[in-house]
Amino acid sequence: MDPNTMTTEEFWNPEHIVEKFWNGLKEGKILARKCPECGAIEFPPHLACNSCGYIETEWTQMSGKAMLKSFVFTGVLNARLELEDRGLKYVCGEVEFEEGVSINAVILGINKKKGREIQDKLPLPVHPVFYDMGRYTTLFFELDEN
Repeated sequence: MDPNTMTTEEFWNPEHIVEKFWNGLKEGKILARKCPECGAIEFPPHLACNSCGYIETEWTQMSGKAMLKSFVFTGVLNARLELEDRGLKYVCGEVEFEEGVSINAVILGINKKKGREIQDKLPLPVHPVFYDMGRYTTLFFELDEN
């Protein structure tokens, strides 16, 4: 869709970006937008580049290779109840993709004991987990096996 020929309503309707992103996760792909002007990658995807303002970014598939840089245990007010209902242990952490993009993400499989074991070993490699939440697929991460 050419941003120059879109109606105002079409331009501000994020569904064409959001839908492709969520469908990508369902297919096991991490899709982002890359700026052909400056090379910056927008993840989660945006139409416009946050680095230089260029508006015609292009779809790109991320490798999924990433490093866990830091993490925190969730408290009551920011707990992911749908994960806790499933009995999953997790932390929230800063994940940096090899493409240079950093995001806050859920890291599965880390309880307090495991957290103490890995804290001084960061950064550690992680891999994506495309997790079926029933109505949608979302992106989590797990530590790579050492």
